[in-house]
Parts: sequence; C-alpha cells; structure tokens
Amino acid sequence: MFDRVVDILSNFAVLDRDSIDEKTRLVADMSLSSLDVVNIVVAFEDEFDIEIPDELIPTFTTVGSIVDYLSENANDK
Repeated sequence: MFDRVVDILSNFAVLDRDSIDEKTRLVADMSLSSLDVVNIVVAFEDEFDIEIPDELIPTFTTVGSIVDYLSENANDK
C-alpha cells in the first residue's frame, strides 16, 4: 500500500521518491498546493476504487495518514 501511495504522490511532489516516508507532510515537506491535494485524492480514488468524502481531505496531512485511511477503507487492498 505504501509503495502505491508513494508512486502516486511522486507524480505531484518536488521531493525525490526515496525521500518520502510516512511522516512526510504533504504541504510543508512536499510543497503541494490545495489543488494538488485534491488531484491526488482523485488519483487515489481511481487507483484504489474508493470514494473519499470531501470532508476527510483536510485530515490527509502526512503520507502515513493517507496510507492508514486507504489500508482501512480501500476496496483494492
């Protein structure tokens, strides 16, 4: 799960893939904009066959928070 999440994030991030870990913060460390985060959520929805409620998007602050959510909720684990 972590590797798949990082694969998606690396398409949007300025960080090298190897620099991303579960504590990496989306905005502060990866320099992602709010629009980037929305696009990433759409990519996760497509990749993991899941619909993520809009009100949960602000809770995705780190790579780990995304991995945790997807591990618990994704249809394609």
